[in-house]
Amino acid sequence: MTGIAPRTTTTFPTAPLAPPHVDRGVALWSIFGFWAFYFILNTAHMAISREHDQFSAMYRRGAVVLVGVVLTFVMYFILRRLEGKSVRFLVTAAFLVSIPASIAYACVNYTAFYLVYPTDSLLQEMAQMQAKHQMNPLAIIIESATSWYFFIASWGVLYVALSYAAKVGHAERSAAAYRSQAQTAQLRALRYQINPHFLFNTLNSLSTLVLRQRTQEAEHMILNLATFFRTSLTSDPCADVLLSDEIRMQRLYLDIEQVRFPERLSVVVDVPEQLENAQVPGLILQPLVENAIKHGVARGSGQGTVTIRARANNGSLHLTVEDDADGAIDLTRRDGVGLSNVRARLAARFDGAASCSYGPRDGGGFRVDLTMPLLRDG
Repeated sequence: MTGIAPRTTTTFPTAPLAPPHVDRGVALWSIFGFWAFYFILNTAHMAISREHDQFSAMYRRGAVVLVGVVLTFVMYFILRRLEGKSVRFLVTAAFLVSIPASIAYACVNYTAFYLVYPTDSLLQEMAQMQAKHQMNPLAIIIESATSWYFFIASWGVLYVALSYAAKVGHAERSAAAYRSQAQTAQLRALRYQINPHFLFNTLNSLSTLVLRQRTQEAEHMILNLATFFRTSLTSDPCADVLLSDEIRMQRLYLDIEQVRFPERLSVVVDVPEQLENAQVPGLILQPLVENAIKHGVARGSGQGTVTIRARANNGSLHLTVEDDADGAIDLTRRDGVGLSNVRARLAARFDGAASCSYGPRDGGGFRVDLTMPLLRDG
């Protein structure tokens, strides 16, 4: 009897419509850091040059820098509203917005240093500029604005770079989230292939017991079946479980099958105690154990033994499920839903870091070996 995989529908969250923005804290620190760097650098230059009235100039410079911070904030709010546009558009916008900002800053700077209580040295400097270049105050402001334009525009370019980095980071996180969601959906769908397959086979065995009026054995099978499904259906189908819990689940399944084959089925579990806390995908062994029963013990003429073994080697966990059924092995029937499910789950869970090999045993029977990274609880 083959399992029928239920049709499942997985809904992925839609990508946010709003574009990713530069972190507000990063933007604010870039503004303050930008102007603080200018203030410290210019003040140090004035101190080294031993200019007159340094304290008065420092206070004026501080007031002008605060105006520069406010103007940069205005630029920030404008550019933030345009972050959904292309990088080229955002760079162009940064250059354009820097024009009025640099003109406004040049006006404030001229007013603070040349109009509001100008010092004698500043008056002499302005007189020299006007005499040498025949420049009026408007021309001085325009020349100053040209110089400040490149300074202010450099912050705009910095913001565009931060915006681009935010977009790239957002795209990478979205891609990683979608990959994780796709992997989770795949694991969930593969896990759900197991339970119906097992349920149909068990119900078929149970009906046989009932028809033969083996009521006590049927009752024992029902209790084990209830325990098996209560445990498996309440667990996360995408989560790993302790190897000891996985073995306990397989013992429940084998107890059910031993009701069917009381004289023909024997079980050997060889799992070292130090590996009981190893992490494995939930129910990863169940299709293999079921295949050993279905294609080995059930088809053999005599007693059959199902062996589950675990070993560790060089950071890898090796799990083996084998049977010693007599007679010819039909590899076509063995390599069915169960093995395909196990291979697909290992590939999805460990992304190529796990393997599944199988084939007939020497002397009869069939063996499946799983190799996966050795992960431990805690």
